Amino acid sequence: MPRRFMILLSLLALLATVTVPSFVAAATLNGNKELPPRAEPEKAPPVNVLSIIPAQGEPGITVTLYGTGFSQKTTVFLGNVELPARVVGPQQLSFDIPRLNPGLYALFLRREDGMTSRPYNFALLPQRPVALSLDPDTVYACAAGRDREVTVTGRNFQEGSQIIFDGAAIRSRFSAAESISFTAPQVAGGLHQVQVKNPGDAVSGVLGLVIDARPEIVGITQGEEYVNYYNLVIDGRNFQQNSALVVMEERTIDQTAAQLAVDVKRITSGSGSTTERERLLFINCNRIIYQRYPYSTIPKNFRVQVVNPAGEGESAVVSVSAP
Repeated sequence: MPRRFMILLSLLALLATVTVPSFVAAATLNGNKELPPRAEPEKAPPVNVLSIIPAQGEPGITVTLYGTGFSQKTTVFLGNVELPARVVGPQQLSFDIPRLNPGLYALFLRREDGMTSRPYNFALLPQRPVALSLDPDTVYACAAGRDREVTVTGRNFQEGSQIIFDGAAIRSRFSAAESISFTAPQVAGGLHQVQVKNPGDAVSGVLGLVIDARPEIVGITQGEEYVNYYNLVIDGRNFQQNSALVVMEERTIDQTAAQLAVDVKRITSGSGSTTERERLLFINCNRIIYQRYPYSTIPKNFRVQVVNPAGEGESAVVSVSAP
């Protein structure tokens, strides 16, 4: 066999010893040995609401939801209105109700991955007005014009809100969501109830307005003098057409024992006075005139008091020095 041929056979044998193991190893790697399975991504839990507190409410309140599957970017929907939420943790979320029309809304949550909770019915109630104070909280019965103006301060008042006075609606003037005013009606003295009613059925709590009908004497002066009488002018407030003036005069019974007696006269306006001559003239609720017939021109001390009818009070007793 030629030498060249023998060298060729030797090279082929050497090549076979090198390539066959590599091929077998590759075959074993690709065909016989299995690769480890690829890990499946963890699925996000569903958005689930377990409780809604409160289950109904009015604009301005905070609602808290308890459940599972919440994230920091979960938002709330009331109907088609998307609202920002405050996520406290994976099981608690809260939001504030904005100013929306009352009615029944579908409430549901949506997470940033698009997953939503099932809808729940949420009743949005009319916003309740809140009445906090009255300015002034006391009106004199005889006051007129601007002196009878009362302002209610609070919040959530609306255009069309009304004042409810002792259970009946009266005319009012809306100024702002925090202020509404009215004119105190002419009613009997005492404590009266004031509320604010928004359009619909939402009514505030009750505030008390005092109508002060108690007479009060501010000052007494001596007026015009005539032949046998003079006018004693009494100024004050809450005098009425049928108010009475009680006059109390002391007289001495026994000079030695210094015993005194008190004569009491009740003077009224017009006819029906306790005496034929002395009478009371009603000028207005701030002034009355006592026509006094003195038996002497020497000044003396006596006391007077104004008493209103129908149990509407009496003034303090005031001392006077006059004839």
